[in-house]
Amino acid sequence: MPLTLDHLNTATLPDAMDMLDGLYEHSPWIAEAALLQRPFQSIHQLKYIMTQVLAAAPREAQVALIRAHPELAGKAMVSQSLTAESTNEQSKAGLTHCSADEFARLQQLNADYNAKFGWPFILAVRGARGTGLSRAEIIATFERRLGGHSDFELQECLRNIHRIAEIRLNDKFGLTPDLGNAVWDWQEALADFSEPGYAEQGQLTVTYLSDAHRACAQRIQGWMLDCGFDSAQIDTVGNVVGRYEADAPSKDSPAATPNDSDIDSVQCNQDMGYSPKIYVNRKTLLTGSHYDTVRNAGKYDGRLGIFVPMACVRELHRAGRRLPYAIEVVAFAEEEGQRFKATFLGSGALTGDFKPDWLDQQDSDGITMLTAMQHADRCSTAASHADVLTAIAQLKRDPAQYLGFVEVHIEQGPVLNAMNLPLGVVTSINASVRYSGEVVGTACHAGTTPMQLRQDAACAVAELALYLEHRAAQDGDSVATMGQLNVPAGSVNVVPGRCTFSLDLRAPNDLQRNILERDVLAQLQQICHRRGLHYALHETLRASAAPSAPALQQQWEAAVTALGLPVHRLPSGAGHDAMKLHEVMPQAMLFVRGQNAGISHNPLEATTSDDMQLAVQALMHWMDSIISAG
Repeated sequence: MPLTLDHLNTATLPDAMDMLDGLYEHSPWIAEAALLQRPFQSIHQLKYIMTQVLAAAPREAQVALIRAHPELAGKAMVSQSLTAESTNEQSKAGLTHCSADEFARLQQLNADYNAKFGWPFILAVRGARGTGLSRAEIIATFERRLGGHSDFELQECLRNIHRIAEIRLNDKFGLTPDLGNAVWDWQEALADFSEPGYAEQGQLTVTYLSDAHRACAQRIQGWMLDCGFDSAQIDTVGNVVGRYEADAPSKDSPAATPNDSDIDSVQCNQDMGYSPKIYVNRKTLLTGSHYDTVRNAGKYDGRLGIFVPMACVRELHRAGRRLPYAIEVVAFAEEEGQRFKATFLGSGALTGDFKPDWLDQQDSDGITMLTAMQHADRCSTAASHADVLTAIAQLKRDPAQYLGFVEVHIEQGPVLNAMNLPLGVVTSINASVRYSGEVVGTACHAGTTPMQLRQDAACAVAELALYLEHRAAQDGDSVATMGQLNVPAGSVNVVPGRCTFSLDLRAPNDLQRNILERDVLAQLQQICHRRGLHYALHETLRASAAPSAPALQQQWEAAVTALGLPVHRLPSGAGHDAMKLHEVMPQAMLFVRGQNAGISHNPLEATTSDDMQLAVQALMHWMDSIISAG
């Protein structure tokens, strides 16, 4: 019979330890320390507390835990001396049926890894969905991580041990993350569509209005209808728009506050210790994210924010429930700016920010955006610029009809992963500014020019790069990057006379970004003056910060708390569709932990079905907290 939280909370300590036996390989002390913090509000809280017990343990205890684990396809498996849990996991991954070549490769990898790090390689072989990784995936991960740094690899082993314990705990409680699995399956299926030249290499690339992009839109539209949306349409720019209409008003709906009809945003009430409730007129909640990708992308950037609300609507429909407001889920057609230089095109169309000259932009093959729209059946072949612009203008939303915009997104960074937290609440999308620049000195002979007489452009830029690192760290949450640094026509025996570079500066608010920018530009001027150099800068991008609406952010915090998890607030260093919607309506975001150190824009981008389950539950809680005033 499955374990229950009530049984675990009320059992004696010895009995409770028996219930949790086997979670951490030969290391009952972790569960014992966690049980001292009973009662647990949720299984998610128990999982998190166990991660904190291990994080607080000395390094020696952490390494001992890692060494308590058997090698993959190692001697213990061959001798059948694995624990029951490890036997089950290695069997589900097919490691008990390795070919001779696979077994030999794993043995060599085990030996190399142990020699380098001094502990066995740890991987949660049941994978992100819990059904088991393939042997090829296991070997590829083994080979990749063998090249890692020992400090990082120690933490990555511990994170995988926590994932193993999470799956084992689910088994004990008889829990299956069905909602997370649905989100997982949608993302896996959508990743089948990729563009020629990439698909053949197993790479995911879906750029605006390509055939793969059109196929994705049609598939999302079909899934929305299958989930119970009342309508799902593909609009002029390629956004897939699903609507789940509101329930009819009832006589006992909460009364509106005075002048409530004039309030476009929200009002928050935390009286008597209750979670915040938002009282609004009968409007529409807007949510979603983008389905286009960068080249050779991961599967979750953007798409996670489409499928999480889809799962919520599916559950509402299955339960025969309507909320006192409509839900509009938009799969935005374009956010990445990969095919055309028109970033946030999909969300921009909803805010009325579609630039007419975009239609004349050409891709790398010389195809204009208008021609691409015609090919994708977004407009007729006879449609003029004016016709298309008129149709796009009609997509603009009236902010007065909306409660606001909420977006669920994979973090695209390492913070939550390092903290062993599945969810994080976004406080603001960072302000940013970008420059392209060059420093000009004097190219001269590397052997005959004394060091004190040089005007080395590359050294000046390198000095600025080091200053970026130092200055951004002073703020704690600012970041500064020189992603490009080049000596045009440089030679090994020539002092660089010219160096080009890029600057990318970001901070949680405009003022902090502006001060960072001021300091960096002043430093560049000082460096060049001291070295006798000239410089030029060209601003290429400037974006204001998009702080989360306080009431909507509090709703996310309440949803995370309701799951039994601590609230961690963090800014978003990346841009999102929420940034665009922020221009016309309140917005707030929820981040979901990424695996593999939170890497994104990369095939290694990943998250687990358990974390996606929590994201769906958090959004459902968020939606249920909205009460109609109409």
